[in-house]
Amino acid sequence: MRGSPVGQAVRGGVARRRVQTVVIGLVLLVSTGASVLALALVVDSSAPFDHSFTAQRGAHLAAVVDPARATPAELAATGRRPGVTAAAGPFGEVTIAPQIAHVAGANGFLPPMTLAGRATAGGPVDDIVLQSGHWAQRPGQLVLASNPSSNEQIGLPLGAKITVTGVPGRPTLTVVGLATSVTNSADGWVVPGEVARLRAPAEPAAVQMLYRFRSAGSAAAVRADAAVVSAALPAGAVTAVQSYLAVKMQETSRIGPFVPFLVAFGVIGVIMSVLIVANVVSAAVVAGYRRIGILKSIGFTPAQVVAAYTGQIAVPAVAGVLGGLALGLVLATLLLKQAANAYGVGALGVPVSVGVAVPVAMLGLVGVAALLPAARAGRLSAVQAIAAGRAPRAGHGYAAHRVLGRLRLPRPVTIGLAAPFARPARTAVTLAAVLLGAVAVTFAVGLSSSLSRVVTGLSQAAAQPVQIGLSSQNTFIMDAAQQRTVVAALRAQPGTRRYVAETDQQFAVAGLTGQHPLTAFRGASAWTGYPLISGHWYTGPGQADVSTGFLTLTGKAVGDTVTLSVGTRPMPVRIVGETFAGQGRGVSVITSWQTLDAANPGLAQPDQYDVGLRAGTSPAAYSQALGRTLGSRYMIFGNSRNSPVVTLMLGLIGTLTLLLAVVAGLGVLNTVVLNTRERVHDLGVFKAVGMTPRQTIAMVICWVAGTGLVAGLIAVPLGIALHHAVLPEMASSANLGLPASYLDVYHGAELAGLALAGMVIAVAGALLPAGWAARIRTATALRAE
Repeated sequence: MRGSPVGQAVRGGVARRRVQTVVIGLVLLVSTGASVLALALVVDSSAPFDHSFTAQRGAHLAAVVDPARATPAELAATGRRPGVTAAAGPFGEVTIAPQIAHVAGANGFLPPMTLAGRATAGGPVDDIVLQSGHWAQRPGQLVLASNPSSNEQIGLPLGAKITVTGVPGRPTLTVVGLATSVTNSADGWVVPGEVARLRAPAEPAAVQMLYRFRSAGSAAAVRADAAVVSAALPAGAVTAVQSYLAVKMQETSRIGPFVPFLVAFGVIGVIMSVLIVANVVSAAVVAGYRRIGILKSIGFTPAQVVAAYTGQIAVPAVAGVLGGLALGLVLATLLLKQAANAYGVGALGVPVSVGVAVPVAMLGLVGVAALLPAARAGRLSAVQAIAAGRAPRAGHGYAAHRVLGRLRLPRPVTIGLAAPFARPARTAVTLAAVLLGAVAVTFAVGLSSSLSRVVTGLSQAAAQPVQIGLSSQNTFIMDAAQQRTVVAALRAQPGTRRYVAETDQQFAVAGLTGQHPLTAFRGASAWTGYPLISGHWYTGPGQADVSTGFLTLTGKAVGDTVTLSVGTRPMPVRIVGETFAGQGRGVSVITSWQTLDAANPGLAQPDQYDVGLRAGTSPAAYSQALGRTLGSRYMIFGNSRNSPVVTLMLGLIGTLTLLLAVVAGLGVLNTVVLNTRERVHDLGVFKAVGMTPRQTIAMVICWVAGTGLVAGLIAVPLGIALHHAVLPEMASSANLGLPASYLDVYHGAELAGLALAGMVIAVAGALLPAGWAARIRTATALRAE
């Protein structure tokens, strides 16, 4: 084809229309890169748990079995039942009441822990991943689960010792390892022979069986699989089961907030890319109608015309798509590395399906966008094609010129403002592209502001920038003497405005599995910075404020009474407020010291003090001075507003917004280049009658400035609506509600600036061709047509 007439036409077209070739390549490069990045993030944000579950051979079902009712042979036989692909166990299981060693009474209390006896970390099901330390090798050693949901409030380091209460001899366990089970099969692991020694006299024996099934994609499928296992054992042998789907729901709540805004940006990016690519390619073919007529006049057949112009588009298109794929892979690799750390999974990469589907879709779009107008041009006669390739048809835009000409504006401005009406279809596509870019900017600005408020609300950093605790590894509870020392230091320290003692405990409640965080304050605490969504802050004993996740999962509402299990006793409370709080995966309770102490006398002992500072006081300088007063036994730490997850979100928002704005700007650039080429003779006439270079630039910029302004004005309400729709979805994915102030982030001056975003994008895209139009000489312009 290289020496054929078609090949020569392709090479000539590419060389002759260098600006058009570069624009097509750039548009496809940025569009492909943005699409690869957005889709990779969307796919990986919805599947980190699945990735780890597959890698660690997670258990679809964990069954607790009474060994008195099922023999080892019967248990082994369950692994051969239809649908079972792998089984592990039996592992002895025991639930212990632990206490920090050498810390008497309630000060050393820890939540109940379920331990399993396993000789090794590996296995055909639930391959435990050791994070630090080593596996338990002899009695007295404990590997503690480091899963956030299992050990978030325990936080014992390697070497820590716990005492098992309620067991003869009160055996002591030393933490020798921290490990992760993707399905949270236990809170910790010991050697198999240790389980019997840790079991309380009245506690029945239990063993754990773990299964993987051929089909376990839904709750109904898992229930059916559980029924198959239960039917293979004597009646009553299976005493409890846990589906991996419940664990998956908890784990994915951490990353759920990413998905709504990534989908929003991804959809905007894909639609914008489709519009601009189709517009750029089809307009490039339409702009070549005059040359098509010339080719037909020298003997080109319709098929050769179609081949010549699709080939002319294909050269920069393939280069742009391949470059965009490389760009998308690089950006996605960098951002997915951060995402993997935030999600808590080993590694994330661009799925092969995304790397293949996006380039194929882009090239397919280019092919369709080029073939349709080229085929239509191929059917025209030479005379018709030459006529169709001239400037817009007579009558298009003349009314707009007459109306705008009556305005008291410079003539170059009115000519430019009327120009879009000459090509209404092209203008509509350009307006849509700029509109989407401006929507993305408006959405991104609001989302960034809301996320900043979310970080402040979740950390309480603005209200209590300094916190004080103990630096000891064995206990975090302050005794009476330590409390007096801290209070005296706070009262003597300049800059102290107020402070409150805090204790952090765990609670259980009917309808929810596991333990969840409970915070109790001693003294006035309404100032501590927990935003309220509804109701009010507790005002007396027996009242509590709870998170949105607590209300959602328990079915309770503000005003209801609920009984919590804290320590060893029930604690009835009346819910008086709904708080914006993210502890415990969105399930938490805040109450008063008196409420906790009434239910569990002696349990309300402070583990930290929260400090509010006077205006103008530096938290860093205050912390250093207080640290010198208290000494190394106490830990002074700033309540940071930094959040790795939110930092990652803000980085993604900024990157995606910039890419979308660039894509929109390139679409404008293409439109102005085509308009300039079509009107080059007019430019020569204008220059001949005295239009200066500055007036030429103003006229060309006004070709798209009005379109950009209209797009920006429409984009503001659309961007706000998108923000108000996506942010609650992000919060809901994390079991959070939102205070109204977190949505009300757009204000007067900011809205006025955002309304100009479309015009800024349009003007930025028009600057380059406007400069070219200003520099062209009059004689050259008059000869160009």
